[in-house]
Amino acid sequence: MSERIWSMEYNSEKENLIIPEYGRHVQNLVEEAKQIEDPAKKQVFMERIVNLMMQIHPQSRNVEDYIDKLWKHVFRIGKYDLEGVKTPNGIIPTREDAAKRPEMINYPESEAKFRHYGHNVQRLIKKAISMPEGPKRDGFVAVIASYMKLAYRTWNKEHFVSDEVVKSDLGALSNGQLELKEELMQESQAPASRRRKRPTSGSNNHGGGGKRGGGRSSSRRRR
Repeated sequence: MSERIWSMEYNSEKENLIIPEYGRHVQNLVEEAKQIEDPAKKQVFMERIVNLMMQIHPQSRNVEDYIDKLWKHVFRIGKYDLEGVKTPNGIIPTREDAAKRPEMINYPESEAKFRHYGHNVQRLIKKAISMPEGPKRDGFVAVIASYMKLAYRTWNKEHFVSDEVVKSDLGALSNGQLELKEELMQESQAPASRRRKRPTSGSNNHGGGGKRGGGRSSSRRRR
């Protein structure tokens, strides 16, 4: 009786996956596409591979430039050796493009003692300083102060913050170039506390001498 010999190939013996999220089958298909000599057939084969990659991760279809991202991945899997293959946007991905890194963004610096107001307050204050003096600037400053008061309460809910504290901090942040007018500060906070007064019953007359329903007819029969 002859013995059957099983040939087993372990993953550790295979080539490493370039992008593991697409699996080994996609990588093998890309390698097979390299062997196709006819440019038209090669293009169709690559487009089918991209469609297969799209089916593997359908949840990412709403991502901006998703198709371009897939073509960049398929060129990376093919080690950028896909001669004659065209992309939808006409831009052929290169190894140099993949090695590029975005520029570092500097972290915004702000005064340590006023950090609880946030960096956006600093930007608003600079904007207010650049504005010409007048009612528009004064109203903008009042809005900034109102936001500072809200930010202070969010940062420390247990500590009461008065308008004087906000006024002092605003002057320090603007190096004395901005001054908060108390009447504008009160107007900016008024919508949160104001309520319309409900009309009294006597003010709603319907021609009946102030009585509801305008009086009942005396000719109504009694039971």
